[in-house]
Amino acid sequence: MAVVAPVRTRRAVLGRLLTSRAPGRTRTTEYYAIFGIVMVLGLFGLLMVLSASSVTALYEHGNSWYEVIRQSGWFMMAMVALWVVQRIDLSLLSRHINRAVVATMALMVLPLLPVIGISVNGARRWFGYSWVRIQPSEIAKLVMIVFAADLLTRRANRVHDWQQVLLPVMAVFGVFALLLMAEPNLGTTMVLASILLVMMFVGGVTWRPLASITALFVGAAALFAFAVPWRMRRLVSYTDPWNDPSGIGLQSIQSRIGIATGGLRGVGLGGSRVKWWFLPEADTDFIFAIVGEELGLIGCVMVVALLLGLGYFGIRTAMRATDRFGMLLAVGITTWIVLQAFVNIGAVVGALPITGVPLPFVSAGGSSLIFTMAGVGILLRVANRDS
Repeated sequence: MAVVAPVRTRRAVLGRLLTSRAPGRTRTTEYYAIFGIVMVLGLFGLLMVLSASSVTALYEHGNSWYEVIRQSGWFMMAMVALWVVQRIDLSLLSRHINRAVVATMALMVLPLLPVIGISVNGARRWFGYSWVRIQPSEIAKLVMIVFAADLLTRRANRVHDWQQVLLPVMAVFGVFALLLMAEPNLGTTMVLASILLVMMFVGGVTWRPLASITALFVGAAALFAFAVPWRMRRLVSYTDPWNDPSGIGLQSIQSRIGIATGGLRGVGLGGSRVKWWFLPEADTDFIFAIVGEELGLIGCVMVVALLLGLGYFGIRTAMRATDRFGMLLAVGITTWIVLQAFVNIGAVVGALPITGVPLPFVSAGGSSLIFTMAGVGILLRVANRDS
């Protein structure tokens, strides 16, 4: 009996941690709405990855279905991540977040190592083997959100003391930012900084330290943007891509051509012209251009409406959360998804400079999909609130 009892206790604890339908909890309208929107966007993303990648996949791998088969594997793993995470008690995240921060920092070092890291177009953001590649920067977004939410919750009565709240948040962000900029990855760094600003504002940090931090972020971003020659050229191409139409301005021009060609109803699914070697990264960062060309303005509005709907129900989830930690998690995750979508679509249509961030749930990419889905799992857990 002395052996059986601890085993039963461990099983009972594990069962409580992985049970989303525990007594006293109910699934809400926000839960079903968020889950439904994410499923529609994810399945739609598979369809668009098939269309956007078919030409290059046939040429490079001899199979038009190669990329979508790989993305389908990532999608199934992302669904498992969502299923598992939404069943984890939020207190477990709070207890282990410091360990997760340290582990994430260690993972972010791996892409920078000569043998382990994988370089693509001059950036070292991945590690892995063959088609299995992990991008730790995607993990960093989720971990940073949980860390900030936990700290702003535990020290809610000291939120005006910059040494107790702002200093540790900025210290962790600073390490993440240094590792991200070593890749280099300015786009993700700016997205992460913006998420933190929103979370700190909602968490009660006063406007003066927020204004100082915002000025610091803007100044650092401008310094990194203008001090590096290729980033400077990218900013110049944003204002006038026709100055170098076959070089730095190629993606911007071809994405606009694709969207303009689509018109109101598009040229039809699979009928894109720009994916025939004209538009680089058509199935990843610029997949929205393929949506615009093949499905027209109607398809673009549909994607934007779904993302805005996700943002709306994410905000409702935050407003109706039963505790401060859940509220801040919902704010951070909703801001992450909506902001990243805004940055991606803005770059594709020429309203913002190209930053290299994917369109959530739609762009091809394993790490982005899995950890965004894990974030949605946390959001569903908050929405699945106490009755």
